[in-house]
Amino acid sequence: MANPYKEVENIAELPAPDSTGFITRYVFQYIDFNLVPQYVAAGHRFTDCCFLGCEIPAEMEDEIGKTCIVFPRMGRVYNAFRGKLYTGESLYDGYDPEDEQSFATCFDSRVYMNYTEQGKHCDDIRETLGRSLHDHAISDAMYDFLSRFDEKQVCAVMGGHALLRTDDAYKDVAIISKSLTEKGKIMASGGGPGAMEATHFGAWMAGRDMDEFEEALEMIKVAPSFRDAGWLRTAFEVRKRFPQKNYRSLGIPTWFYGHEPSTPFATDIAKFFFNSVREDTLLSIAKGGIIYSPGSAGTFQEIFQDAAQNHYETFGYASPMVFLGVDYYTREVPLYPLLEDLLARGKYKGLILSITDDKEEAIDNILAFSSR
Repeated sequence: MANPYKEVENIAELPAPDSTGFITRYVFQYIDFNLVPQYVAAGHRFTDCCFLGCEIPAEMEDEIGKTCIVFPRMGRVYNAFRGKLYTGESLYDGYDPEDEQSFATCFDSRVYMNYTEQGKHCDDIRETLGRSLHDHAISDAMYDFLSRFDEKQVCAVMGGHALLRTDDAYKDVAIISKSLTEKGKIMASGGGPGAMEATHFGAWMAGRDMDEFEEALEMIKVAPSFRDAGWLRTAFEVRKRFPQKNYRSLGIPTWFYGHEPSTPFATDIAKFFFNSVREDTLLSIAKGGIIYSPGSAGTFQEIFQDAAQNHYETFGYASPMVFLGVDYYTREVPLYPLLEDLLARGKYKGLILSITDDKEEAIDNILAFSSR
């Protein structure tokens, strides 16, 4: 794009006028201009700029031209113009692992409470606008994050939220994710519990030996389900015992399923209000392939949405669909034979399908695609 807008997310990035004396094509996100009186006093003139949730002193208002767009602060529990992704710390701001009751008043819980009080499908246009602006800001921050990587580095794991930390499948997913992360992949998931958490737990333990991996796994096994007391506390205990600074993973949860807590093992968290946006986003960014561990209705929906995306080569090419669980996907839920049949009869085209129970084979099927 010619002459794109430049984003300004903190005071240190405030620009000077160009040779014409104007500040042109900048987006200011949640800047309080009251904190820089010398900048305001300079009388800079703005044209074709966006001011998103900024505090603008009265003496500055006359310098903002008619071609500029100004959105006021929305006054909500959340920042509708957030300029960066969430982290475990920011999402659970106010949560104290030593006090389980503090979960009820942390940032994530307050937002979810407001969300349910207003209604998941509310008719308050100010609230729905705030949610839309928030999700737009999170999308923008997420694509800024992803721009640092080759698109085929991003892989995803889909699977059920009910998978227990004590299940063998949880460990399998975590080992696969750990290995792929160490091989340069950015692992993504729906960012919740179960198979999603296993994805980010594995990525969090990347770079450590298997003895440390096993120790961390034992630490979280004391609370197998997200419904168990200590589920969140033990995750933070592992984070503290085994800090991660070298590897990243991307969780994409939603307040639509806010009763399922988001995993703090994801180093970067794009949490959305609108689940439809979140689902499409997750499937769209996983251009390096998706591994499907056993799941239920949500996972089945993702399989067929991904198949359509690959069939139409929506993003220029098809990516691998790796099914983890031969018995599950051929007998208990026979989706794999159905996809094979539809592919053979030309109802689907270009799908890159594989199915296995072997962790190394699943890893190799992902790596073989990105090495082409």
